[in-house]
Amino acid sequence: MLNKINISPKSQRLIVYVVLTLATLTVLGQVARFDFINIDDNVYVTQNSHILSGFTLDGLRWAFSTTYAEFWHPLTWLSLMLDYQLYGLNATGFHLTNLILHILSALLLFWLFNRMTGAIWRSAFVAALFALHPLHVESVAWIAERKDVLSAFFWMLTLCLYVYYTEKPVIRRYLLVLFCFILALMSKPMVVTLPVIMILLDYWPLGRFRLQKSNLILWQLREKIPLFVLSAVFAIITLYAQYKPSLENLPLGSRLANEPVSIMTYLEKAFWPHDLAVFYPFSYQLPAGQVLIAVLLILFISVVVIILMKRLPYLFAGWLWFAITLLPVTGIVQARNFSMADRYTYLPLIGIAVMLAWGMPILFKREEIRKNILFPAAMAFLAILTFLTWQQCGYWKNSMELCNHTLQVTKDNYLAHINLGSVLFDEGKTEEAIAHYNEAIRITPNLILSYNKRGVAYANLSRYQQAFDDFNKAIRLKPDYADTYNSRGSVYVMLGQYQMAVEDYNKAIRLKPDDANTYFNRGIAYSKLGRYPMAIEDYGKAIRLKPDNADAYNNRGAIYTEFGQFQLAIEDLNNTLRLKPDNADAYNNRGIIYTRFGQFQMAIEDFNNSIRLKPDDAGTYFNRGIVYFNQGNFQLGCLDAQKACELGNCKILEAASGKGFCRR
Repeated sequence: MLNKINISPKSQRLIVYVVLTLATLTVLGQVARFDFINIDDNVYVTQNSHILSGFTLDGLRWAFSTTYAEFWHPLTWLSLMLDYQLYGLNATGFHLTNLILHILSALLLFWLFNRMTGAIWRSAFVAALFALHPLHVESVAWIAERKDVLSAFFWMLTLCLYVYYTEKPVIRRYLLVLFCFILALMSKPMVVTLPVIMILLDYWPLGRFRLQKSNLILWQLREKIPLFVLSAVFAIITLYAQYKPSLENLPLGSRLANEPVSIMTYLEKAFWPHDLAVFYPFSYQLPAGQVLIAVLLILFISVVVIILMKRLPYLFAGWLWFAITLLPVTGIVQARNFSMADRYTYLPLIGIAVMLAWGMPILFKREEIRKNILFPAAMAFLAILTFLTWQQCGYWKNSMELCNHTLQVTKDNYLAHINLGSVLFDEGKTEEAIAHYNEAIRITPNLILSYNKRGVAYANLSRYQQAFDDFNKAIRLKPDYADTYNSRGSVYVMLGQYQMAVEDYNKAIRLKPDDANTYFNRGIAYSKLGRYPMAIEDYGKAIRLKPDNADAYNNRGAIYTEFGQFQLAIEDLNNTLRLKPDNADAYNNRGIIYTRFGQFQMAIEDFNNSIRLKPDDAGTYFNRGIVYFNQGNFQLGCLDAQKACELGNCKILEAASGKGFCRR
């Protein structure tokens, strides 16, 4: 159509780049206003002490040595650390990085197929489907899925460099391919299938098989062996990282049945993207008829594309792209407890886009009909997908919206109940939270997380016996679950049983030695027991693991104050207020130190700030009143003494009245 009005191919390509970028920004740009969500974002960012330390040498070592979160993906960790270094704990920056990577991947995908085929608008369709499909919202809008968008970017870049290499096969170009493939693997090991996709592209559209008349296998092996070796190494690392003996064992028969059904469900959602959810519960009893139909459909499609592979090679290449890239996440080797995930289609769906872009035109023999029918139909299809993507993206604005939507479109979704319960608990709606935890336990009676969270909620309502029942149940189900010991220890602190609390915190730390919250909690228990040096040590460990822990600085500063180590106390309280400017206790504590040094005006400023933030605290009025009396300002001192007395602390008023400064 654009050729008809004499727009040069170069200008057409530029139009595609601009429109693709603007369309994606318009539809997915709303993520910039979204928050972190409480599914895995805490693991990857908000409660990850290594990320919250920013870009450091220790963080670099950790990124390359850890299999935390069940992957070895150092590049993903480093990218998140860099985001924190640039934006702090501001979700907008993290979301924008995901979005930028997604857009770059779409542009590289267009370049890739246009370079290989010369078909501008078919390549544009493939890139647009990748950029604007609702199934891909999860990978872009979910900060914890940084590994998806980062690995996809390097996947596209590797293939672009591979095409560049095939045009002139020299070692320098090959090394670039190898290097980018390593970066992709260090972002997410799902890209292990990339060497097979290269072979597929050699067949179509690069046509390299036709140029190599003999020794096809030897030629491919020699060229691809280094890549396959890398894939094998990363596959082994991933199997090791994801090995969890404690994971609920899903029967092999159920996993085998789930595979063809999930593949066909992905295909269904590719054309009719409905009822998309962040979590799809695993079904143990799939109907035999459904499994059989799925198997027969997969076999039928596979047989058809094989029969037509010489005449219609793009159908063969597209179908195998889809099937091969899905292979690592089919779930036959168990590393999960859900049936499927939208994010798993992020790369595979490209294969379906290729089948559509090159396969649909063969249904229309005449070029004029293709232009008059096929082009508008493709635009309409993409427009519908774009609207659905914009709508689906909106569900990711926060945890509440996401969990409510998930419960609407799925059945018996225990994870959505747990996370919605957590959101409600954080909002102070404890009874509503407990109702959702009850639902999660009804659906999955042996899930430890549900008991732990419900126990915390019961403790919040002072229903301590029910809290202990839940914690003890969780410990019976999983004796090595550190979080439950930490939670039970906190209830012991509430009840004043500090030694019991310390014993539980010790167990939690032995099982999870890098958890900042447990050290902080144990520091509180040690303080209550009067074991101040140990409390200081624990607060220090909590700060090292989580440098933005304002409460740990404040508590340690209070102990330093108590023991006359005023300079250390001032440093800690300054850090507290730097991290948490609305911490009334820190202002009060620092005001006490200024009072002792005779810096009365600075003390009054701090007490004023403390009272502004916490206007019903008798202690702060008491402290400010002392300063006023020391300054000889008896009128203001008496007003503070009276206010402190009204709030329950009459000592200063009694003393001042006894000296005749104030009237009772």
